[in-house]
Amino acid sequence: MALDLHTVTSCRRADMVDRLTAEGVLTDSLLRDALLRLPREVLLPHAYVRVSGPGADPIDWRLLDGSHPDDRQEWLDLIHSDESILLQRDGEPLDALPRGPVTGGHMTSMSTYTPATVEALQAMELGPGQRYLELGPGPGVSLALAATITGPGLATGVEQDGHMTAFAQRNLDRLAVGAAVVEGDALEGHEARAPYDRIHAGIGVPCVPAPWVEQLAPGGRLLTTLATRTPSWPGQLLVTRTAAGTAEAVLRGRPRGYRPLLGHRWLSALNHRTRIKADPGTARPTRLAPPPDDAYGFWLAAAYLVPGTVRDFQAETTTIVAPEDDSWAVVGPGDGTVRVHGPRDVWAELENLHARWEQAGRPEQYRVDLRDSTGAQHVTSGTGPKALAWTLPPLANIPRQAP
Repeated sequence: MALDLHTVTSCRRADMVDRLTAEGVLTDSLLRDALLRLPREVLLPHAYVRVSGPGADPIDWRLLDGSHPDDRQEWLDLIHSDESILLQRDGEPLDALPRGPVTGGHMTSMSTYTPATVEALQAMELGPGQRYLELGPGPGVSLALAATITGPGLATGVEQDGHMTAFAQRNLDRLAVGAAVVEGDALEGHEARAPYDRIHAGIGVPCVPAPWVEQLAPGGRLLTTLATRTPSWPGQLLVTRTAAGTAEAVLRGRPRGYRPLLGHRWLSALNHRTRIKADPGTARPTRLAPPPDDAYGFWLAAAYLVPGTVRDFQAETTTIVAPEDDSWAVVGPGDGTVRVHGPRDVWAELENLHARWEQAGRPEQYRVDLRDSTGAQHVTSGTGPKALAWTLPPLANIPRQAP
């Protein structure tokens, strides 16, 4: 006898939760219960699958409709996987998307892949009765999980896309978790229901918008991604407001982060890949072995102190590209040499930074001072002349979406 969809999805959620627990990603019992209870298929009723390879333009997609029998198995596999779920192209209406192949457009809304959602919500230390604000909730997966933990009427999301706002609210209402989504500018927070005990930004920003800090209650926690021009080395910023009202901020490098607001332009190594393969550059000796991928404190500093660079993670050996300077560095493999090309010696900059990082004590986290009266936000690894330090780019660098 075939199982009904409710039974199937309940089993799939249990399998997903067991996997996340076994991998050590999921440790919070309240979040575990929320994941088991929340029927995520209601929030993710469809999904785009990319058919084209990297660099294709226009891009070919295929839309999976979860209500269609021929799509159901692939859709269920996808929405219970660790993949990000692609939901909306170019701000399109979401009421009647055609199933099947479609060409063109770029993704403007997606769900965060589940391990990242779990890690973020656990870092927030959610509990019953807390007032929760989600900035850029998209389809509302993390917002619904938070509402399940905090209780009805306490979780609010601010979404800039009107179609996604209506889509998420309709699906959240079906779940009856008591969460609200309002259309607005996430950079302004949502003053009407402030202050908040927890603020979670599902969008990357170059620095912390002042309204977010102002709307944080004493004892509150704010979590966001600091986005630079490189997608390679994201930073996670946790702001806590003390009982006395001061804001303390800690920045850590992470293997992943949230995408920036629409209009943000990332650097890419893709257009240089063929040229680098044909001519890796001039070999020279190096005493610096490529720092490991999990040296997050170093790579985070590189995003700011070796600016304009991006890593090609698909290359056979460590490859760092400065695309706007037509420069790159290709390490090894394993022979104590690095190949450099272009007017900028990217590897020399990384060598110098690595020496400074070691002199600073190999910091894995940095303090961010949010108190400057000019609005500038300063980052430092500590005190003294050997500390690594930089200033975050201003918020004015974020392009606002046209109404």
